[in-house]
Formats: sequence, structure tokens, C-alpha cells
Amino acid sequence: MPPSLCGTGRPIGRLSTGGQPISERPPEAPAAKAARIPQFWEGTPRPIGRASASKGAFMVRRYTFGNPIETEAVLDKPAAASSEPSSFTVDEAQKRLVFKMKKNDAVIGLGGTVGGIDKRGGRYVSWCSDDPDHVEDKASLYAAQNFFILDRAGDRRGYFIDAAGRVTFDVGFTEPSELVISFDYFDADVYEIEGETKLEIVRAFRKMIGRSYIPPKWAFGLGQSRWGYSKESEFAEIADRYEAAGIPLDMIYLDIDYMERFKDFTVNGESFPDLARFAADMKARGIRLVPIIDAGVKIEDGYDVYEEGKEGGYFCKDEDGGDFTAAVWPGAVHFPDFLDKDAREWFGSKYKVLLDMGIEGFWNDMNEPALFYSPKHLGEVFEKLKEYEGKNLGIYEYFSFMDLMRSVSNYQGDYESFYHKIGGEMVRHDRVHNLYGYNMTRAAGEGIRKERPDSRYLLFSRASYVGMHRYGGIWSGDNKSWWSHILLNLRQLPAYNMCGFLYSGADTGGFGCNCSRELLLRWLGVSLFTPLFRNHAALGTRKQEFDAFGDPAPFAKLVKLRYSLIPYLYSEFMKAALNDGMYFLPLSFVYENDARAAKTEDQLLVGESIMIAPVYTPNALGRFVYLPEDMLLLRFRSFDDYDEVPLAAGDHFVEASPEEVLVFLRKGHVLPLAAPATNTGLLDYGTITYITNGADPASYELYDDDGTTPAAQ
Repeated sequence: MPPSLCGTGRPIGRLSTGGQPISERPPEAPAAKAARIPQFWEGTPRPIGRASASKGAFMVRRYTFGNPIETEAVLDKPAAASSEPSSFTVDEAQKRLVFKMKKNDAVIGLGGTVGGIDKRGGRYVSWCSDDPDHVEDKASLYAAQNFFILDRAGDRRGYFIDAAGRVTFDVGFTEPSELVISFDYFDADVYEIEGETKLEIVRAFRKMIGRSYIPPKWAFGLGQSRWGYSKESEFAEIADRYEAAGIPLDMIYLDIDYMERFKDFTVNGESFPDLARFAADMKARGIRLVPIIDAGVKIEDGYDVYEEGKEGGYFCKDEDGGDFTAAVWPGAVHFPDFLDKDAREWFGSKYKVLLDMGIEGFWNDMNEPALFYSPKHLGEVFEKLKEYEGKNLGIYEYFSFMDLMRSVSNYQGDYESFYHKIGGEMVRHDRVHNLYGYNMTRAAGEGIRKERPDSRYLLFSRASYVGMHRYGGIWSGDNKSWWSHILLNLRQLPAYNMCGFLYSGADTGGFGCNCSRELLLRWLGVSLFTPLFRNHAALGTRKQEFDAFGDPAPFAKLVKLRYSLIPYLYSEFMKAALNDGMYFLPLSFVYENDARAAKTEDQLLVGESIMIAPVYTPNALGRFVYLPEDMLLLRFRSFDDYDEVPLAAGDHFVEASPEEVLVFLRKGHVLPLAAPATNTGLLDYGTITYITNGADPASYELYDDDGTTPAAQ
């Protein structure tokens, strides 16, 4: 890479093509474009602005109910409104807010939930939940991201429901003309944002909650993972296989088997006799190791993390004031009290153990928190089971028996039986449940930044709440190798972005169940464009690596296409992060007055130039696509093997084999492509060429920096 292009931390120039493809890199941007990037992790509050008659104005109001627990999700809080809300009614007796909806209103957002982009007609419960079965009747998944836009012609408003406990959103499910938000505890700040466009409302909200986390550039490469890789030799074999197959690779993930008996911040010495040396060897090949960290700390005398947590009083407490005990991977564990500042600082400091071994990225898991069981409730279940012994179980007795068995894991009563220290007071967990995973990742982010202030780090989490987006990204959790989960993945992405979670993605091919070759190929129609790009599968499932389905050449070509796209993907990600924008957009966010676009939920805009429309049904010849404007279809088989097909606005059936990925280039826009490389560190921006679509003149602002420093100049 030419020296002038490294570490600039700014746009490197706007390309003007006059409508013709350009094979050379545009010149350096003029000095006026050379703006220093502020520290991306502080989320410095910025003025929100007040309403005026001019275009682009917006109004933010805050309504406070009860005694909200401070979540620190919003950094720039407006004063609480003194008047009653006019856009919804408050029912204090039933602890709920009621919004009237008109026939054509849409409700967009609510983060990582099931359902469509428009949530109307569904019921969603904001309660971070460890549930691997992401089916349509699941009201809760891993995230609690309570921001939505009530999209009404002439009166668009965004709402953030800042409440740490359980919140239920009945979006026309019970009464079709009502959006009802109900609370277990009616302690909430409700933020209302008026704006002319949906993007304007999102930007206003994002300014309130602070800048999104920005990972290192190498985190945009491919990560290969599987629960079950347990030995150094297995990880080296994966790297060798991918190299032999010509599949680029930047990361290999270490799931729970790398640890010594599932203990956080330990390494199994038999499997990894010298992890620091192995990490250095892999990095020399352009590959980082990314270990998992779980929320529960194993109860074991002599284990330093347990001993320190016990001595420092850093664990959550039970009703009697002792350390709360439950079980996850290692059996009996205590849970660090991440809502206590001292406990966060302590736990965050433990990441140094692995940082000192050369580790530069982590994924936090099981932090809803997941509870396999508590000894107390397990004892209750065993006692109750005696009542069924030797009996003839009819249908209702059998259902009761099965409900009892299912109650062992993630039992609601357990979540109501332990406590956090907040501001010197003990607060029951269910009142602040949705803050737990957020603050685990906050602890990690703050600890890593303190230890490595001059480097970006990779960090993402399963559980989340608004505010965590300042410290790390998210993945969509334990999805399945189901065709429907390609579509679920696609629909969740813009809702994540609305809440500031730009670095996001799903486990490509699905984590649970057995993936087919066709399904894995089709999933790339989404995953090639997600910032977090990981192939991950569960223990006991079919092998799912990209070379595990016969001839790996089609997979290698498409993964190489991903690497060719990184200059574009990274540019669009950075623009969204630095300007409080969105990387993934529903069509209705750009084509505001197009009724068809508003109802098209299986296509997304990725940045300013392109639209994707993945195939998500088996044995398909292609799919129907709606174009809100004239576009240029790019049917990619590899970065240098693709068809260009001009298409007019309207409906089209577009053919696509499983070995092809569809990309639609918007009129007047530009798509840069670099020659692929075996890892992100070897990408050469000097090889970039540009595909244009009838632009006169076309322009594109390409962003580049050194990819590692927090605040490149």
C-alpha cells in the first residue's frame, strides 16, 4: 500500500469519473477534506438541536415516569418535559403507554427481534433471553434495544424506551389500532424525537447515545469458528486447509474448549502449551485468534478469578447477602456484578491475561445472563418430580411435567432472587436485567482500552442494550441452519444499526442444525456484506467450513469477492460511524414516498451505492426483485467474473445460481473493488477499479486509514 494512503484517518478523495470506469486510484483529497477523527470510544455528547421551520430540524423531548434507574444509554439528556405527552396516553394504573395507530402507520425498529422490519401485528418482550430457537412465536431474543420509529405520513416520530427491566411492546397484536407499551416496573425515561425523515430521526437518536464502536480493519475479514475446535493442531489445520483452498482468512475463533475446565481467563495447557507463541505464529500468517469469554466465574478454591471476586465482593448477592450461585458451562458459578463500577473495573482488568499473550479480540457470551439452573430451584424441581413417579400421566399431567422440566433453565424465579449494588443500594436483578450483558461488554471495553490505549480491538457480545454500542458490536446469537434465518438475519440488520450497533452479523450457515452446501452458498448473499463475517457451527453438527462441501472453488471465489468489497464496506461503515448514519438501510429510508419500497423487506441498501437481494429459498432459480429506480445488476461469481445487466425501475425475476451473488448498483453511484488478498493486511488499495452506473459525473468518497489506531490523523 502506498505510504500516503496509510494512517490518514480521513476520506482519501472523491472520485469523479464522468461516467466511465476508472482503473487508477483517485488523487489525494484536498486539504479541506482532511479532518481528524475524534476518539471513537468516548461517545462525546453533541447538541441535539431544537425544532424550527427549516428543513432538517427536529425536536427531542424526554418524559420521565417513576424513578428510572440510570442506564447511561443516553449521554446527551434533554431536560424532562414539564407538559403531558400529546402523542400517547399514560395509563399509570396498568403501567403502560398507549399510542393510537392509523391504518397505514408502520413501526420500524426494536433491534434484534423476530418478525419483519415493520413490527406491526406482533408482540415483542424486551428481556435479554438465552433462547436458540428463533422462531416466529418467540417474543424475546438476546437483545434489548427499545428504539423504534412510528412512521406516519406527515408526523414521523422516534421513541426510545429507556427502562432497565422487562418491557412489552404490543404492536397492534391485541388491538390492531393500538401500540401498547407495558412495564413490569413503571420506571422509565421515554424519549420522543420528531423529524421530517426516518434517517433524520435515527441521526438525532444516535447523537444522543454516542458514537458507535469502530473495530480494527482486520475485523472485516473472514472469521472461521466451530464449537469443538480444542487443540492447537486443529486450529493450525484450519489455516492450512483454507490456504490450500485459496480461501482468505483473518480470524479463527476459540470457543469454550480452549479454556481450562471452562474457567474464564485460563488456557488449557495440554491443548495450548504456549498460546502466546501460537498466537504470534498465526498472526505472522495474517490470522488472529479470538477467544470467547463467558459471564459466569467457576467456583473453585485456588482459582485466582474466583478468589479475587470473592475477596473483593465483586459478585452478585443472593437474598441472604451471600454470593449468588447458579450454573453454566463449568457447573456452579458466581456472576460478577457488572452494574457495580468497582466490579466492572476488576473484571475488565482480567482481559490483560490474554492480551499479554497477543490476543487482540474477544467475544462475550452467555451474558443475558444465561442460567442453566440454580441449586435452589433444581432442588425444588427434584422434590416436585417425586409427585409424578409411578403415576399414569395423562395429557394435562404430562404437559405439567414437561413445563416443570423446562423451568430448570433460565427460571424467572432465579432472576428475581439475586441482587446488584447500584449507587450503594441493593437492586433486585429483574429490575435491571437488560443491563447485564451491556455492562459486561462495557467492562471488557474499558479494561482493554486502559491496557491498550493506542490500538483498536475486536469485541462483540450476544446480549446487549442501547449504550453497549459504544464498546463493541453484536452477533445475532445461536441461530439455526434454516432458510428462514437468512431472511431473519437480513431483517434484523437495519434495526441493529438504528440503535448504533453497526458492527454486526449472524453466524453464516447457521450455528445449530446441519447446513447444506446450497444453504451455505446462499447465506453469503447476506454475509458478504455484514461487517462481522463469521462461519460458526455447534458441536455435533455437520462440518460447515467452506471447504467441507466438495469442491471449495465456488466458496473461495465468493469469499475473495468479500475481500474485494472491503474498501467499499469499510468506507461505508466509517461514514455511518462518524456521521451517526446507517450502514444497512431499509428501502423506505431512502425511497420515502414509494409505497412498494415501504413493503419490501427482503432487500436492503448497503451504504450509498448498492442494494442486495439474497435468495433465501431452497432449489430456487433466482428471485423476484423490486427496483425503486433504474439499477445496474451485477451478478457476481467472483470479483472479476460478473455480468452487468441494466434494469429499469419496477419488478423483475432475476436468475441466480447458488454460486452467484446479486448486487444492484444504484444509478449515479460507484462501487470500488480491489484485487482480493489472503487477508486484510495484504489488500492493496492501488489495485482498486470502479464500476459505475451511468453517472455523469459519478463520484465516490473512499475512506481509508491505518486500520488499527483509535484516532488516526
